Amino acid sequence: MRILVTVLVTLFLGIASFNAFAASTKEEVKTLQGQVEQLQKDIDEIKKLLQEGARAPAPAARQNAAFSEQTVSIGNSPVMGDMDAPVTIIEYSDYQCPFCARSHRDVFPIIKEEYIDTGKVRFIMRENPLTSIHRNAFDASMAALCAADQDNYWEMADLLFANQRTLTTDNLKGFATQLELDSEAFNECLDTRKYENQVQADLASGAKLGMRGTPGFFIGTTDAEDPDKANLEVFIRGAQAIDQFRGSINDLLE
Repeated sequence: MRILVTVLVTLFLGIASFNAFAASTKEEVKTLQGQVEQLQKDIDEIKKLLQEGARAPAPAARQNAAFSEQTVSIGNSPVMGDMDAPVTIIEYSDYQCPFCARSHRDVFPIIKEEYIDTGKVRFIMRENPLTSIHRNAFDASMAALCAADQDNYWEMADLLFANQRTLTTDNLKGFATQLELDSEAFNECLDTRKYENQVQADLASGAKLGMRGTPGFFIGTTDAEDPDKANLEVFIRGAQAIDQFRGSINDLLE
Protein backbone atom coordinates (compact mmCIF):
# COMPACT_ATOMS: atom_id res chain seq x y z
CA MET A 1 0.00 0.00 0.00
CA ARG A 2 2.80 2.43 0.93
CA ILE A 3 4.63 1.60 -2.31
CA LEU A 4 1.50 2.24 -4.36
CA VAL A 5 0.92 5.59 -2.65
CA THR A 6 4.55 6.59 -3.23
CA VAL A 7 4.42 5.67 -6.91
CA LEU A 8 1.16 7.54 -7.48
CA VAL A 9 2.41 10.64 -5.66
CA THR A 10 5.71 10.62 -7.58
CA LEU A 11 3.90 10.22 -10.90
CA PHE A 12 1.48 13.03 -10.15
CA LEU A 13 4.24 15.39 -9.04
CA GLY A 14 6.18 14.63 -12.18
CA ILE A 15 3.19 15.42 -14.36
CA ALA A 16 2.44 18.58 -12.38
CA SER A 17 6.04 19.77 -12.74
CA PHE A 18 6.02 19.19 -16.49
CA ASN A 19 2.69 20.96 -16.92
CA ALA A 20 3.88 23.90 -14.85
CA PHE A 21 6.96 24.20 -17.10
CA ALA A 22 4.78 24.09 -20.20
CA ALA A 23 2.14 26.49 -18.90
CA SER A 24 2.06 29.67 -20.96
CA THR A 25 -0.22 31.87 -18.86
CA LYS A 26 -0.32 33.02 -15.27
CA GLU A 27 -3.82 31.58 -14.98
CA GLU A 28 -2.60 28.09 -15.91
CA VAL A 29 0.23 28.31 -13.39
CA LYS A 30 -2.21 29.43 -10.69
CA THR A 31 -4.48 26.50 -11.48
CA LEU A 32 -1.60 24.04 -11.29
CA GLN A 33 -0.43 25.49 -8.00
CA GLY A 34 -3.89 24.90 -6.58
CA GLN A 35 -3.78 21.30 -7.78
CA VAL A 36 -0.41 20.74 -6.12
CA GLU A 37 -1.66 22.27 -2.84
CA GLN A 38 -4.67 19.94 -2.91
CA LEU A 39 -2.36 17.00 -3.58
CA GLN A 40 -0.31 17.91 -0.51
CA LYS A 41 -3.47 17.89 1.60
CA ASP A 42 -4.36 14.48 0.19
CA ILE A 43 -0.86 13.18 0.98
CA ASP A 44 -1.16 14.43 4.57
CA GLU A 45 -4.51 12.65 4.92
CA ILE A 46 -3.05 9.42 3.51
CA LYS A 47 -0.18 9.61 6.01
CA LYS A 48 -2.66 10.12 8.84
CA LEU A 49 -4.72 7.11 7.76
CA LEU A 50 -1.58 4.97 7.52
CA GLN A 51 -0.72 5.99 11.08
CA GLU A 52 -4.28 5.21 12.18
CA GLY A 53 -3.88 1.81 10.53
CA ALA A 54 -1.71 0.78 13.45
CA ARG A 55 -4.82 1.12 15.58
CA ALA A 56 -7.10 -0.79 13.22
CA PRO A 57 -9.22 -3.61 14.69
CA ALA A 58 -7.06 -6.36 16.16
CA PRO A 59 -7.59 -10.06 15.43
CA ALA A 60 -10.23 -11.70 17.61
CA ALA A 61 -7.64 -13.76 19.49
CA ARG A 62 -6.08 -10.54 20.83
CA GLN A 63 -9.29 -8.69 21.71
CA ASN A 64 -8.89 -9.11 25.49
CA ALA A 65 -5.08 -9.22 25.62
CA ALA A 66 -4.66 -6.27 28.03
CA PHE A 67 -8.00 -6.43 29.81
CA SER A 68 -9.07 -8.13 33.00
CA GLU A 69 -12.62 -8.27 34.35
CA GLN A 70 -13.36 -5.50 36.83
CA THR A 71 -16.08 -3.33 38.33
CA VAL A 72 -16.13 0.37 37.48
CA SER A 73 -18.21 3.38 38.44
CA ILE A 74 -20.26 5.21 35.79
CA GLY A 75 -19.96 8.53 37.57
CA ASN A 76 -21.10 11.56 35.56
CA SER A 77 -20.35 10.13 32.11
CA PRO A 78 -23.03 10.71 29.44
CA VAL A 79 -25.55 7.86 29.37
CA MET A 80 -28.04 6.78 26.73
CA GLY A 81 -30.74 4.34 27.76
CA ASP A 82 -32.33 3.05 30.93
CA MET A 83 -29.99 3.35 33.94
CA ASP A 84 -31.32 -0.02 35.16
CA ALA A 85 -30.74 -1.83 31.84
CA PRO A 86 -29.14 -5.23 32.55
CA VAL A 87 -26.13 -4.71 30.25
CA THR A 88 -23.72 -1.77 30.17
CA ILE A 89 -21.50 -0.72 27.26
CA ILE A 90 -18.77 1.88 27.83
CA GLU A 91 -17.17 3.31 24.70
CA TYR A 92 -13.90 5.25 24.72
CA SER A 93 -13.80 7.44 21.64
CA ASP A 94 -11.92 10.18 19.77
CA TYR A 95 -13.95 12.61 17.66
CA GLN A 96 -11.22 12.87 15.02
CA CYS A 97 -10.63 9.11 14.75
CA PRO A 98 -11.96 7.75 11.41
CA PHE A 99 -12.55 4.28 12.90
CA CYS A 100 -14.65 5.86 15.67
CA ALA A 101 -16.71 7.74 13.10
CA ARG A 102 -17.25 4.56 11.10
CA SER A 103 -18.41 2.65 14.16
CA HIS A 104 -20.69 5.50 15.20
CA ARG A 105 -22.19 5.62 11.71
CA ASP A 106 -22.52 1.91 10.93
CA VAL A 107 -22.79 0.04 14.25
CA PHE A 108 -24.08 2.38 16.94
CA PRO A 109 -27.51 2.92 15.28
CA ILE A 110 -28.09 -0.85 15.26
CA ILE A 111 -27.09 -1.18 18.92
CA LYS A 112 -29.44 1.69 19.72
CA GLU A 113 -32.38 0.17 17.84
CA GLU A 114 -31.95 -3.42 19.02
CA TYR A 115 -30.69 -2.99 22.56
CA ILE A 116 -30.78 0.58 23.93
CA ASP A 117 -34.29 1.50 22.81
CA THR A 118 -35.60 -1.86 24.03
CA GLY A 119 -34.24 -1.37 27.56
CA LYS A 120 -31.60 -4.10 27.35
CA VAL A 121 -28.47 -1.91 27.24
CA ARG A 122 -27.35 1.41 28.63
CA PHE A 123 -24.59 3.06 26.59
CA ILE A 124 -21.93 5.22 28.23
CA MET A 125 -19.49 7.43 26.33
CA ARG A 126 -16.09 8.39 27.64
CA GLU A 127 -13.56 10.72 26.07
CA ASN A 128 -10.28 9.39 24.71
CA PRO A 129 -8.77 12.11 22.46
CA LEU A 130 -5.46 11.03 20.89
CA THR A 131 -3.89 14.47 20.98
CA SER A 132 -0.56 13.33 19.52
CA ILE A 133 -2.20 12.93 16.11
CA HIS A 134 -5.56 14.70 16.50
CA ARG A 135 -4.93 18.28 17.59
CA ASN A 136 -8.62 19.26 17.82
CA ALA A 137 -9.90 16.10 19.50
CA PHE A 138 -9.48 17.30 23.09
CA ASP A 139 -11.46 20.50 22.46
CA ALA A 140 -14.10 18.45 20.62
CA SER A 141 -14.51 16.23 23.69
CA MET A 142 -14.90 19.28 25.90
CA ALA A 143 -17.47 20.68 23.45
CA ALA A 144 -19.51 17.48 23.69
CA LEU A 145 -19.50 17.68 27.48
CA CYS A 146 -20.44 21.36 27.36
CA ALA A 147 -23.39 20.38 25.17
CA ALA A 148 -24.28 17.76 27.79
CA ASP A 149 -24.89 20.63 30.22
CA GLN A 150 -27.85 21.44 27.98
CA ASP A 151 -28.90 17.81 27.44
CA ASN A 152 -27.48 17.70 23.92
CA TYR A 153 -24.42 15.46 24.29
CA TRP A 154 -25.48 12.87 21.73
CA GLU A 155 -26.68 15.46 19.23
CA MET A 156 -23.30 17.21 19.48
CA ALA A 157 -21.53 13.86 19.14
CA ASP A 158 -23.34 13.26 15.84
CA LEU A 159 -22.15 16.63 14.51
CA LEU A 160 -18.58 16.12 15.67
CA PHE A 161 -18.26 12.72 14.01
CA ALA A 162 -19.84 14.06 10.82
CA ASN A 163 -17.41 17.00 10.66
CA GLN A 164 -14.11 15.47 11.76
CA ARG A 165 -11.94 17.66 9.53
CA THR A 166 -13.39 20.98 10.69
CA LEU A 167 -13.33 20.84 14.49
CA THR A 168 -11.90 24.31 15.08
CA THR A 169 -13.05 26.33 18.07
CA ASP A 170 -15.17 28.61 15.88
CA ASN A 171 -16.86 25.61 14.27
CA LEU A 172 -17.49 23.96 17.64
CA LYS A 173 -19.30 27.11 18.72
CA GLY A 174 -21.14 27.11 15.42
CA PHE A 175 -22.37 23.58 16.09
CA ALA A 176 -23.82 24.79 19.39
CA THR A 177 -25.71 27.49 17.50
CA GLN A 178 -26.88 24.89 14.99
CA LEU A 179 -28.29 22.82 17.86
CA GLU A 180 -30.00 25.96 19.22
CA LEU A 181 -28.13 25.78 22.52
CA ASP A 182 -27.60 28.74 24.82
CA SER A 183 -24.56 30.07 22.95
CA GLU A 184 -23.34 32.30 25.77
CA ALA A 185 -23.34 29.44 28.28
CA PHE A 186 -21.78 27.01 25.80
CA ASN A 187 -19.02 29.41 24.75
CA GLU A 188 -18.14 30.19 28.35
CA CYS A 189 -17.99 26.48 29.13
CA LEU A 190 -15.66 25.85 26.20
CA ASP A 191 -13.48 28.94 26.65
CA THR A 192 -12.90 28.27 30.36
CA ARG A 193 -12.14 24.60 29.64
CA LYS A 194 -14.70 23.58 32.24
CA TYR A 195 -14.40 19.88 31.41
CA GLU A 196 -10.65 19.60 30.94
CA ASN A 197 -10.26 17.59 34.15
CA GLN A 198 -13.08 15.22 33.23
CA VAL A 199 -11.50 14.49 29.84
CA GLN A 200 -8.18 13.85 31.55
CA ALA A 201 -9.93 11.54 34.03
CA ASP A 202 -11.54 9.62 31.17
CA LEU A 203 -8.13 9.20 29.53
CA ALA A 204 -6.69 7.88 32.78
CA SER A 205 -9.55 5.43 33.33
CA GLY A 206 -9.22 4.18 29.75
CA ALA A 207 -5.51 3.60 30.17
CA LYS A 208 -6.21 1.65 33.37
CA LEU A 209 -8.63 -0.59 31.46
CA GLY A 210 -6.08 -1.26 28.71
CA MET A 211 -6.98 1.31 26.07
CA ARG A 212 -4.22 1.77 23.49
CA GLY A 213 -6.17 3.28 20.57
CA THR A 214 -9.72 4.11 19.59
CA PRO A 215 -12.47 3.12 19.61
CA GLY A 216 -12.65 0.68 22.51
CA PHE A 217 -15.79 -0.90 23.99
CA PHE A 218 -16.12 -2.49 27.43
CA ILE A 219 -19.23 -4.59 27.99
CA GLY A 220 -20.58 -6.08 31.19
CA THR A 221 -23.56 -6.42 33.48
CA THR A 222 -25.12 -3.54 35.36
CA ASP A 223 -24.74 -4.04 39.11
CA ALA A 224 -28.16 -5.04 40.41
CA GLU A 225 -27.64 -3.38 43.80
CA ASP A 226 -25.86 -0.23 42.63
CA PRO A 227 -26.72 1.04 39.12
CA ASP A 228 -23.73 3.39 39.30
CA LYS A 229 -21.51 0.33 38.89
CA ALA A 230 -20.90 -2.00 35.96
CA ASN A 231 -19.15 -5.38 36.09
CA LEU A 232 -17.11 -5.31 32.88
CA GLU A 233 -16.36 -8.69 31.30
CA VAL A 234 -15.60 -8.09 27.60
CA PHE A 235 -13.27 -5.72 25.75
CA ILE A 236 -13.94 -5.13 22.04
CA ARG A 237 -11.04 -3.33 20.44
CA GLY A 238 -11.56 -1.22 17.32
CA ALA A 239 -14.43 -0.72 14.88
CA GLN A 240 -15.79 -4.26 14.85
CA ALA A 241 -18.87 -5.59 13.04
CA ILE A 242 -22.26 -5.62 14.73
CA ASP A 243 -22.25 -9.42 15.07
CA GLN A 244 -19.43 -9.29 17.58
CA PHE A 245 -21.41 -6.89 19.73
CA ARG A 246 -24.56 -8.99 19.39
CA GLY A 247 -22.70 -12.09 20.52
CA SER A 248 -21.26 -10.44 23.63
CA ILE A 249 -24.48 -8.65 24.56
CA ASN A 250 -26.67 -11.70 24.07
CA ASP A 251 -24.33 -13.87 26.13
CA LEU A 252 -24.60 -11.40 29.02
CA LEU A 253 -28.37 -11.11 28.69
CA GLU A 254 -28.69 -14.86 29.03
